[in-house]
Amino acid sequence: MPAQTRASLSAAEARRVALAAQGFTNAPRLRQRRPFDPALERLHVLQIDSVNVFARSHHLPVFSRHGEYAPSALDAHLWESGRFTEYWAHEAAFIPVEDRPLFGWRMDEYRERHRRTGRAHELGADLERVRAQLRAEGPQFVGELEDGPSGTRGPWWDWSHTKRAVEMLFATGEVAVAGRRSFQRRYALAEHVLPQRALVALPREEAQRRLVERAAQSLGIGTLADLADYHRLKSTDARVAVRALEAEGILIPVSVRGWRNGRGDPEPAWMHREARTPGRLAPDALLTPFDPVVWFRPRAERMFDFHYRIEIYTPKEQRVYGYYCLPLMVAGRLAGRIDLKADRQNRELLVQAAWQEPGAPARTPETAAALLMSAAHWQGLERVRWTGAGNLPLPGVIVA
Repeated sequence: MPAQTRASLSAAEARRVALAAQGFTNAPRLRQRRPFDPALERLHVLQIDSVNVFARSHHLPVFSRHGEYAPSALDAHLWESGRFTEYWAHEAAFIPVEDRPLFGWRMDEYRERHRRTGRAHELGADLERVRAQLRAEGPQFVGELEDGPSGTRGPWWDWSHTKRAVEMLFATGEVAVAGRRSFQRRYALAEHVLPQRALVALPREEAQRRLVERAAQSLGIGTLADLADYHRLKSTDARVAVRALEAEGILIPVSVRGWRNGRGDPEPAWMHREARTPGRLAPDALLTPFDPVVWFRPRAERMFDFHYRIEIYTPKEQRVYGYYCLPLMVAGRLAGRIDLKADRQNRELLVQAAWQEPGAPARTPETAAALLMSAAHWQGLERVRWTGAGNLPLPGVIVA
């Protein structure tokens, strides 16, 4: 990057910039008209995950920023408004339909990868059959697309040939998601469910420059690694985009006191020119493990001194905190983690463990208990029950 004087921010100022950019405010209530727009515009991508131990992951970021709302209303907005679609934007994620052309280069990369590895040739007949069936019959679930017994499995996560084919077509952009049922994707030819303008890819460098700009808007402030990770760009590509955006004055080079790279040297950072440093911003929230505040673990550690790993795939005897721990934000700091499970049959929110970080704010126990009560109500549960495990007291919560 060109050598120039960088404005300096404290670590606390950088946190406030980031949280404000992410849509955490001191007036979190949803507005009446187009209520989800502020959160979705701030996030730009809304990660989707199949884990439903407590709540669907894509429901939680709006709850974290705005409190209780009807999840079905958000689903209707995402799947029925025509304004959003799904793609590999971070991981699997909702993105605005208007921004799908920004990922044309990624679709090309998938296409070339499948050609190079021979997968496209291996699945040639299945690809043609899926294309023809979707063209003739419209949107279909995988089960409806299956040709014969679905027990014919391949090497991709034990998927059937049909599942492999339709996922390849989704990755390369020929197929889009036309909705879900019981969280299963319903597939359609992209040209049947998306407007023509969403099918025309932008040139690679222009698209990646826009994606880095979007990342900077959503993050407020970040290192090169932060900006690259938001839409899963390679660091070499992100660096080219950052240089161009800095030259245009869209990204402002800054330094954050205490931010250092692996060699111990100061870590360069950039702020979006529209980012602001609030004088005071101290939100409280439960976060999904797939919230942009924590999904890039090095950023969470650098910005919040919060070492976080999801332990779903860790053997039970090796887990430290629990199966599905939600990060707990108190006063704008990541102050703890709570392992949650919804027991819908008994209408209880089960706290399987509750932990607080060293130096957590004094009001962390009361804040955690209040957030858990709100989360239970949001999910239609009648009470919160805690096993007593962990070092975070939960005043007023029933201990099992």
